[in-house]
This record gives sequence, structure tokens and C-alpha cells, in this order.
Amino acid sequence: MSVLLPVPVQAVFDATNAGDTEAFLAAFAADGVVDDWGREFHGHEAIRRWSDGENIGVHATFDVTEVAVKDGAYVVTAMVGGGGFNGPSHFTFQVAGEHVTRMTISA
Repeated sequence: MSVLLPVPVQAVFDATNAGDTEAFLAAFAADGVVDDWGREFHGHEAIRRWSDGENIGVHATFDVTEVAVKDGAYVVTAMVGGGGFNGPSHFTFQVAGEHVTRMTISA
């Protein structure tokens, strides 16, 4: 990996791999957004519900394989494992200060 992830983005992956919902939520701004293939979840409570059903709640794991920066956003390729979706996925992160403001998941 030639590009280092900013702390809040790394925290999203670390918290997911550790199954730590509180740390996962803490990585996001209070008004942060998860966009999972066009389905948007706004704010910590909605993100928690999404994570309970499709991320930490299904024991997802992420193995980051590539990181790039495009138009000020971090684009991360990762292999996803666990009890939900399994396979390669792309995550695009927008970051402001110490928090993720938007995480977009796509193919």
C-alpha cells in the first residue's frame, strides 16, 4: 500500500475487524453517511442499524488490498469476508478533520 489511510478511515476497518461497534461509530462524524450501493444511512443511529445488519452484526472482515486518492477522497479496495457479502469491494471515503463524513460502498 503506497498511500497511508487517514486515522478515521483506518479506524473504520480496524473497528469492523475487531467487531467493535462503538469504535466504528466514533470514526464517523455525527452527521456522517454510509452509502451502501445507493442506500444511504445518515447519522450514528442509522449507521448503527446498518452495521448491525450488514457489517459488524454479520461478522464482516476487511482485508485492504489497495488505496488511492482521487479528487480528495480515499478509494480503498478490500476483500470482504464474514457472514454477509463476501468478495472484493470498493469503499470511497470523504474525511473532514478527525472523522469520516461519507463512506460509499460500490463494486
